[in-house]
Amino acid sequence: MKIARYHVGDGPTRLGRVDDDRITDISDLPGVGTSLRAILPELDSLEGVILAADGPSLPLDSVVLEAPIDDPQKYLGIGMNYAEHAEEARAAGIPIPTSQLWFNKQVSCINAPFGEIAKPRVSDALDYEIELGVVIGQKCKHVSVEDARSVIAGYLVANDVSVRDWLQKLSPTFTLGKSFDTHGPIGPWLTTDDEIADPLDLRMRLTVNGEVRQDWSTDDMIYNIYEQIAYLSQVMTLMPGDILATGTPSGIGAPTGNFLRVGDVVRAEIDGLGAIENRVVAEG
Repeated sequence: MKIARYHVGDGPTRLGRVDDDRITDISDLPGVGTSLRAILPELDSLEGVILAADGPSLPLDSVVLEAPIDDPQKYLGIGMNYAEHAEEARAAGIPIPTSQLWFNKQVSCINAPFGEIAKPRVSDALDYEIELGVVIGQKCKHVSVEDARSVIAGYLVANDVSVRDWLQKLSPTFTLGKSFDTHGPIGPWLTTDDEIADPLDLRMRLTVNGEVRQDWSTDDMIYNIYEQIAYLSQVMTLMPGDILATGTPSGIGAPTGNFLRVGDVVRAEIDGLGAIENRVVAEG
C-alpha cells in the first residue's frame, strides 16, 4: 500500500490510499482517522479494510500532499554510510568514522514533499542529500539484524538537507546543521514494506534544476538498514513513526562548493517510492 497525508484547498488533513495517479480517502474507515503514525502498529490488520476502500477518489494533482509522518518522536540520520560518499567527505575535510555515526534531525525540520526549502540567512552552504527513509512500525528494543525487517512499517524518500558550515564548523555536533526549519522534506507517501521486494537494491536519483547530481543504489551502504536498526535499538527504544535517514551516496555539493541557491529546484526520487521536489527560497 501507499498511504499519504493530504488536504484539499483549505480543508483539514486526511489520509488516503494512493493508486497510480489517484488518491482514495480512507480517514473515515473504522480504526483509521487522520494520523498515519497512530495506525502504524495496526497497519497489517487494517490492510484489508484500506485496500477495499472505495470512498471518494481524487486526482493526485488536485490535492496538497503533506509529510507522511509529521510528528515522529525521533528523526535520526546516519553519516557517511556510502563508500564513495565517505571519500568525498574526506576530501571536504570531514573525518571518516570507524563505526555507525548517528545524529538527530530535530523533528521541527520536517517538511512536506513539495514544500519550499528555506535558504538560511546565516549560511551560503546549503547542501542536498537524497536518502532512503525507513519508518519504524513497532515499538522495539534489542532487535537482531535477522529480525529487523519485521519492525519496519515502510519507506519514503528523504532529502537530508544540510547547512555545511553549521554542520562542520559552527557546532561540535551535527544536530544544528541538520535541523534548520524546512530542511527535512519527506514523502511523497509511505510505501509499506510488503510493496518493496528488496530495499537494499533501489536506485536513487537527485537532480538540481534537471541536472543529475546523485545517481546510486542502496546496495552500496556500508551498514545496511537492518544493521542500523539493530545498532540503534541497543541504545534506545524505537517507536512507531520514528524515521531513519539511512545515508546518502556521492555527489553532494560540499566537495566542489556547488551549493544550492535561491530558485533552485531539487528533485529526489527512489524507485518504487516516488519523488519529492522542493524549491529553494530565501528565508523569510
